[in-house]
Amino acid sequence: MQIGGSGLLAAPAILTAADTQRAAAKADSAETLRIGLIGCGGRGTGAAAQALGADYNSHLVAVADILDTQIDATIQGLSEKFADRVKVTPDKRFVGLDAYKQLLDCGVDVVLLATPPGFRPMHLTAAVEAGKHIFCEKPMAVDAVGYRMAQAAVEKAKQKKLNLVAGFCWRYSTSRLEAFKRLQDGAIGDITSIFATYYTGPVKPMPADSARDPKWSDVEWQLRNWYNFSWLGGDSIVEQAVHSIDKICWAMGDKPPIACMGTGGRQIAAESGNIFDHFHAAYEWDNNVLCHLGSRQIKGCFSGTLDLIKGSKGTLTIGKGSSPIIEGEQRWRFRGEEKNMYDLEHEALFASIRKGEVINNGDRMMLSTLVGIMGREAAYTGQRLTWQQMLESQQDLAPDNLKWGDSFTPTPMPLPGETKFV
Repeated sequence: MQIGGSGLLAAPAILTAADTQRAAAKADSAETLRIGLIGCGGRGTGAAAQALGADYNSHLVAVADILDTQIDATIQGLSEKFADRVKVTPDKRFVGLDAYKQLLDCGVDVVLLATPPGFRPMHLTAAVEAGKHIFCEKPMAVDAVGYRMAQAAVEKAKQKKLNLVAGFCWRYSTSRLEAFKRLQDGAIGDITSIFATYYTGPVKPMPADSARDPKWSDVEWQLRNWYNFSWLGGDSIVEQAVHSIDKICWAMGDKPPIACMGTGGRQIAAESGNIFDHFHAAYEWDNNVLCHLGSRQIKGCFSGTLDLIKGSKGTLTIGKGSSPIIEGEQRWRFRGEEKNMYDLEHEALFASIRKGEVINNGDRMMLSTLVGIMGREAAYTGQRLTWQQMLESQQDLAPDNLKWGDSFTPTPMPLPGETKFV
């Protein structure tokens, strides 16, 4: 579950007076919705604040994490903003790797899944089995076995008519929704190529082995530094740059690629951890359309996120300036009001629950997750991988029954040309 120091990954959770008034105006039911939060790091705390801000007839009543100190920080921070609606009694604070089971069994209506993604398939499956409405942070798996487990949960959620909203937040961005609608309406003609970047500095650098407390087991040490281990975080292309992959998939009609070639490696030395700090993935779609993603987490380099979608009649550019731009036969720039997409995704979830409707983002969120894993594995192995190979992959990066005090050696640092595709 999410560990301290992950605030770098969180969306801002500060609510203004206008936010409060807007959320209060949407309180259209006397029924109180009980929220449970699984994963009390920065992203989880932010998601809880956005959920409470989206629906003023909701209460946060239960939280779960592997560390009690994380729970303390989350409750304290949220109580300052929502003093009358954070109602987590001592018996609803659940600690440990199995804490999610206790939370799901304590009477919550809506659950927010915000732990490191290595746990996501297990938590998503359990939440669906328990009949909860779900906000599921991205990505939804870190390996092919986890993907299939999570995809099965998506299908079960459909059968049970449960709301399932994904944390691929750009799908709820006001300006991106308008830009992609125009894209789908043919504003730039047929897509001929896409180039996307997700260049940043290091997100959560791996500490030296000397920082490890001798009392900590392998599992505890790795959980405390989850971003640096592929079985927990999936690597940066799956955990972070998957946002750009999701936009590529969106542009390509949410259809899978045919194949992928990739490259990557690690430049910043680390005594432990097994992730790369840079990737480039080239995805092949129908009609010989190549979609490229470059990602990097290295200090002192150019940083920026860009989506450059070229078509037969023009180009859609997102990332140079604050608004999407179309240049070509049809010129356009978004000039509307850009609302907070993190708020909007939770507003959509709670509005759907209130109306007795169902949102299920499952299929597209699982597609983008596996496309991210595909790019990582193409880079790790140095091979051209097909979509069929990904669907049939047996990769399982860690057993589900690991305990807090266990010894565990994760897969070694990948060596392209030597690391085998599983």
